[in-house]
Amino acid sequence: MTFKALRLHDDTPRTRIEQIETDALRSGDTLIQVEYSGLNYKDALAVTGKGKIIRDYPMVPGIDYAGKVIESSTFTPGTDVILTGWGVGEKHDGGLAEQAHAKAKWLIERPEALTARHAMALGTAGLTAMLAVMAIEEGGVTPGSGPVAVTGAGGGVGGIAIKLLTDLGHEVHAVSGRPEQAERLKALGASAVIDRAELARDAKPLEAGHWVAAVDAVGGQMLSTLLATSQPGAVITAMGNAGGIGLSTTVFPFILRGVRLQGIDSVFCPLNKRREAWQRLATAVPEAALADSITEIGLDGVEHACEQLIAGQVAGRILVNLGR
Repeated sequence: MTFKALRLHDDTPRTRIEQIETDALRSGDTLIQVEYSGLNYKDALAVTGKGKIIRDYPMVPGIDYAGKVIESSTFTPGTDVILTGWGVGEKHDGGLAEQAHAKAKWLIERPEALTARHAMALGTAGLTAMLAVMAIEEGGVTPGSGPVAVTGAGGGVGGIAIKLLTDLGHEVHAVSGRPEQAERLKALGASAVIDRAELARDAKPLEAGHWVAAVDAVGGQMLSTLLATSQPGAVITAMGNAGGIGLSTTVFPFILRGVRLQGIDSVFCPLNKRREAWQRLATAVPEAALADSITEIGLDGVEHACEQLIAGQVAGRILVNLGR
C-alpha cells in the first residue's frame, strides 16, 4: 500500500507530492493515519527553502499533526493522538503526508473535547500560546492588574493568546503591523490594537512602565522595547524571532523592576505540561471561536500557502486536510 506525501528533496524541483510506501519514512515505533496538519512559519521556511530547517533529505515537512494510531506497541490502534515538536518535520518525517511514523513518547492522546481539525486549528501555535499564558499565571500576574501586550497578533500564536487572555479577564492590547486585521483582533477580545511601529523602535534602558505581561512572538527590537516599558514584576514571555534574533537591553528592567523574561519552548516541552495545556485548550478555545481564522487546503495547496506565509500575507491558521 502506498500513500500520498509531500517530500522535500535537495534537487530541483525541491518539493514533490509523491506516492510512497511506509518503509520510505524514517523509522518510528508508532504508525499514524494523519487527518490534519497545521501549516506553520517553520514549515514555510522549509518548503520555500528560505530557512535552513531540514537536517536531512528527502524529508516530509510538517511540524504538527493529529490523527489515529494504525500500529503501535504502546497505543491501542484507533487511539486519537496529537504530535507537535520534537524535531518532527526537521529531523524526522512530519505531518504533510497521509501517514506518519513517530516515537510513542512524542505523542499525547487527544482530549475527547477536541476533533482532529480543532486540534490542528490550535496546533503548535495554540500550544505555544497556552504555555505562555501558564507562564504568566505562574509569574503571579492576575487579571485586572494592567494591560497585557500580544505582539505578532495577526499570527496563530497571537490570535489564540488574545482569546485565552481575554477570557481569563485580562486587558489585552494587540500589536500588529496590519491595520486591516484590527476588527478581527478586536473580535477575538483585544481592547486596543497598536501599530507595531510604536514598539519596533529604539528604547531607553527604562521608560514609563506600561505592561504587566506580554506574549511576544516577534523578538528583536520589539522584545527589547517591551522589557524597557514593563511595569514592576511584569512577566514577558518570548517565543519568536521574526523580528530578529538579537536582543538589545540592559540589566535595569530585571534589577530595578523585577521583570521576568520567560522563554517558551513548545518543541521539547515535557509531556505532563503538554497534557495540561491541551486539556485547557480543548475547552478554552472552542472550534467555533476560530472559524474566521481558519483556511483549509489540501496537499496541493501547500507550496502556494507557504509563499504567502513568508510574505506575511496570512492571518490566522492554515490547515492541511490529508483526507482532501
